[in-house]
Amino acid sequence: MAPVALTGHLASKIIPKNGYMSVVYIKSAQYSSDGKPNLAAYKRGTGGRSSFNGIVATVFGCTGFVGRYVCNKLGKTGTQMILPYRGDFYDVARLKVCGDLGQVLFTPYHLQDDESIARAVRYSNVVINLVGRDYETKNFKFHDVHVDGARRLARISREMGVDRFIHLSYLNADENPTPLVMKKPSMFKISKYLGECAVREEFPTATIIRASDIYGSEDRFLRSFASVWRIHSQIMSLYKNGEATIKQPVYVSDIAQAILNAARDPDTRCQTYQGVGPKRYLLRDLVIWFYQLMRKDRDWGFRLIDMKYDPIMPLKVMLINMISPAYPFGNLTWESLEREATTDVLVKGMPTLEDLGVTLTNMEDQVPWELKPYRAYQYYIDKIGEFPRPPPPKVQPAI
Repeated sequence: MAPVALTGHLASKIIPKNGYMSVVYIKSAQYSSDGKPNLAAYKRGTGGRSSFNGIVATVFGCTGFVGRYVCNKLGKTGTQMILPYRGDFYDVARLKVCGDLGQVLFTPYHLQDDESIARAVRYSNVVINLVGRDYETKNFKFHDVHVDGARRLARISREMGVDRFIHLSYLNADENPTPLVMKKPSMFKISKYLGECAVREEFPTATIIRASDIYGSEDRFLRSFASVWRIHSQIMSLYKNGEATIKQPVYVSDIAQAILNAARDPDTRCQTYQGVGPKRYLLRDLVIWFYQLMRKDRDWGFRLIDMKYDPIMPLKVMLINMISPAYPFGNLTWESLEREATTDVLVKGMPTLEDLGVTLTNMEDQVPWELKPYRAYQYYIDKIGEFPRPPPPKVQPAI
């Protein structure tokens, strides 16, 4: 009997012996430095949290608002996650329970350090970019994060042989936005637009999700209106009294589900999706409804005015940014007010989250639960039906 010859990437060395025997040394293919293996061949389990579905995903921005939801949904479906973090490890350690033992791994990184980014994506076949800023700091401007950072992540992911790159952007990103509240164009909108272009240049098959205002637990949409920093006395000011702005907010869990579905569907390559909720509302109607849910209109005599007739708002924004420039109280900055005043405009023919198989959540079903911690007189346990539930805001027709 002649010696058996093995070929392929599994056979490392064959040492013939006397007679009919051969000694074959098999090298591990899972994390081989000779190339990326077919991770789908390693699938095991029934698809739950204790399974492995063949996807190894690196989630940049995992400690942020959207990142926590994305990690939970990835871990629930058996995805192995590599979670890069900066700063204190204990900020990201809570995500360890998103997956089973050995399925959630951590690595330090810096957005301007190519080597640390390459180490984070080396063994992944999916990279998800959720890194973003709502306000600028002395270390990171909008352009540094949304453009240079996104370009660097996309470029290194392509160079390391990553199969899929998913990028979270902004619905109203624009190269030449018209100023509404501010005196100059919003750098947030411009940088988000340039970031999409940079990702497309470096990773042409990337999937981009343009999200509207995202609400959920610990968000910066509902809680900015509920913050004591936003209202003064009995007055709250909005751009043109909230009557010129139409919003289509989306629930954070729907965005996370869309990212998960995009990662599992290869047909989403090169696509751009619009992340909006199922209904459109006037901003004025939304804000009044928020305060009715918190029963603050009944207790305080709440009313809305036009922002241009409010002399206190500019002083408040200036004071907040002087006291706490690294973290504005109540997310009260001119950039946030500019985004708040912007109407959500959808591009005709561009797919939405429903095309990703997401069942959208209605605000009427979720927002009362989100605002429950902000209700006035929480210590009072009311009887069922004692206080009538306020009617939901009027739905605006689709454009």
